[in-house]
Amino acid sequence: MAKSEARKKRLKLLRQDGKDVAEKRGTSEFSTHVRMTKTKKETIDKEYRKYKKHYEND
Repeated sequence: MAKSEARKKRLKLLRQDGKDVAEKRGTSEFSTHVRMTKTKKETIDKEYRKYKKHYEND
């Protein structure tokens, strides 16, 4: 498989300067993504709006 341009540049820096720039990448030890379950109202609203409001009573 072919190497990307970015990978080629990283390998070149590693050969010339001995610097591994992959070590500088920011990694967090915990998840920064906020996970929240939907409320009861949100789940009801989703079902209500799903499939072009089939459950609408007018």
